[in-house]
Amino acid sequence: MPTRREPTARQLRLAVELRRLREAAGLKARQAAAMLGVSNVQISQIEAGLSGVSEERLRRLASHYACTDEDFIKALVKMATDRTRGWWEEYRELLPTSFLDLAELDHHATFQQDVAILYVPGLLQTEDYARAVFSSRLPELTHEELELRVQHRLTRQSKAAFAHEVVIHESALRIRVGDRAATRVQLARLLEASEADRITLRVIPFDLDGFARASSTMTYVGGPVPKLDTVVRDAPHGAMLIDSEAQLGAYRTRFRKVEDVSLAPDRSRDFIHRLTKEL
Repeated sequence: MPTRREPTARQLRLAVELRRLREAAGLKARQAAAMLGVSNVQISQIEAGLSGVSEERLRRLASHYACTDEDFIKALVKMATDRTRGWWEEYRELLPTSFLDLAELDHHATFQQDVAILYVPGLLQTEDYARAVFSSRLPELTHEELELRVQHRLTRQSKAAFAHEVVIHESALRIRVGDRAATRVQLARLLEASEADRITLRVIPFDLDGFARASSTMTYVGGPVPKLDTVVRDAPHGAMLIDSEAQLGAYRTRFRKVEDVSLAPDRSRDFIHRLTKEL
């Protein structure tokens, strides 16, 4: 297979999982190369996401690594053989790679869980709210850069079809990213979204006890199997993707803690209604 110039986040994740399987089996890269009858360089390229791997070779590697989790192997095979060209590819070289990575994660997600402290989650933002968020970035964006980001976000929203659990802190509801009118429209959008069958929205008011241990913005994206879940955290250079098993477990626990101290969905809707009336 030809060498890739810039592997996607999904291709890199496949590479990481293959390396983890080899290391868990206590094998060196040269041993895996000998088993496949390829060079050490080829194994290194596969484990760096720079080269693809066929289903036959992937299954041989999994067998050699004594991996017996068939659901996990099938998920890896799909990652290795999927040739889908997603809508986000239209933005390649127009937007930072992290935007494409998020859209690709959405496309393959089985569910998503958001904890929002300062901003409404991107998939629930109105156009004006998203524009205001991107307008605050430094260094400042050109008009074209700004509109590309807004367009990309709105397209992500239109494509989302997974079960979505959202916990929003009162601070994110009260901070006026735009003006009063834009905030009112954004709150109305949240109320509308909360009525959708696939969306569960909860609120954490300022005066609710027990939130300190779980106060952290996060997005947890479900994969085809739990081992392939991903956590998205904001970083200065863009989105940071977290996928180690220990960290995934910690973030699952963190979301449960946040959910436990939040208002029930019906009380959350009532809370947002009251905020809307205050504006």
